[in-house]
Amino acid sequence: MTIHTYFARKFLWMLIGIGVIFFALLSLVDLMEQLRRFSLDTVSFTAILRLTLLKAPEGLYQILPLIVILASIALFIGLARSSELVVIRASGRSAMITLLSPLTVALLLGFLSVSTFNPIVAATTDRYHTLAERYRSGENTALSISSEGLWMRQGGENGQAVIHAVSANPDASVFFDVSIVTYDQAGGISQRIDAESAQLSEGAWILKNASAWPLTPGLNPEAGKRTHDVLTLESSLTSDRIRDSFGTPSAISVWDLPDFISDLEDAGFSTRRHSVWLQMELAQPLFLAAMVLIAAAFTMRHARFGRTGLAVLIAVMTGFALYYVRNFAQILGENGQIPVALAAWAPPVASVLLALGLLLHMEDG
Repeated sequence: MTIHTYFARKFLWMLIGIGVIFFALLSLVDLMEQLRRFSLDTVSFTAILRLTLLKAPEGLYQILPLIVILASIALFIGLARSSELVVIRASGRSAMITLLSPLTVALLLGFLSVSTFNPIVAATTDRYHTLAERYRSGENTALSISSEGLWMRQGGENGQAVIHAVSANPDASVFFDVSIVTYDQAGGISQRIDAESAQLSEGAWILKNASAWPLTPGLNPEAGKRTHDVLTLESSLTSDRIRDSFGTPSAISVWDLPDFISDLEDAGFSTRRHSVWLQMELAQPLFLAAMVLIAAAFTMRHARFGRTGLAVLIAVMTGFALYYVRNFAQILGENGQIPVALAAWAPPVASVLLALGLLLHMEDG
């Protein structure tokens, strides 16, 4: 038990050290990107630094499998150079037993990342997109979806507007059973509009079979009611912005994704991207365990055998290749080329089987 605790502690410190290094590198790179996107004349450096810190957790979360394989390689190379693996084998213990500790840490890290780190990343990502949109356009546009339908808020020179739609078509260009409440620049309600459908064109809503009620204080709304076959209302929203707002699964906590997917289906949007992301998050612990096994297969050997650099290179390239295959399968799943479950679970399972085969071949011939 003591030896397992010792290996687990060493592996954990390797993970923390490499994670901190990558966090610093990602933050510096993203800081340069934010400085390029936003001018210091309009956005303060403090605000840009805030955006950078909000963006960095998402990048770190995406490369977590690569951090795990690098930490695993560092662990096994260190054990080989200190001859600790030789001592373990000489004491009668199988080298395979030493894998239990890093595998356990990797699995726990996977469960922790899905259950805890994922909601944190979702919150920071959502906040980043909100602030970035505000700094870029000067508007405070908000979009959300619930069991009641789709809710949107847009802003412009003439004031704010709150838009509710029961459903929409898949490309978010036409909305059905629409209600719009507009506000003037002072924040007071100006009018309400109900429409059978609303088509989002460039810079405007095209409302069909619409009824408008003035809500100015002192006026009778029913007396001022007007009906229109076609009514045009200025809009700062675009279909791309709406799809992007609902098409970023990483901005939604894994705990909220099932309900969000159900609401998205009821609203008429495609849910494949979110479904694939949810299943991939659930398969994350298994993929992290595969990264540990891949590293062990190539680097859990005595340093006196030589070619350590080549073994490290092959391990890293194999890990990157599996990471690429996993992302490629995700794209195929999102495009409907392969089933959701196959896209999410096939790469981790195949990675584990491949790693076990390599490890058994290297250790037992």
